[in-house]
Amino acid sequence: MSKRAAPGKLKWQTLGQKQAGPATEQERLRCKTQAAQALGLWEKVSAVGWGGLTAAEAGRIGGWMTRHRRRGPGENGGER
Repeated sequence: MSKRAAPGKLKWQTLGQKQAGPATEQERLRCKTQAAQALGLWEKVSAVGWGGLTAAEAGRIGGWMTRHRRRGPGENGGER
């Protein structure tokens, strides 16, 4: 007999634990802003907005946010 997912959830959603992400939209935006500043992209974002970033730049910001979230608030947030 196979394990079934809870109603309303897919099986893969119940298998692993998700990393704790930003609790609110404001926290997510603060983290994105912090990432853009750390990567030197803040001037471009403030001039043309988030939609003006290339896919590569947006990916760098997403990667920075992921590393920062996995390392935790007490550690160096993705800077080398």
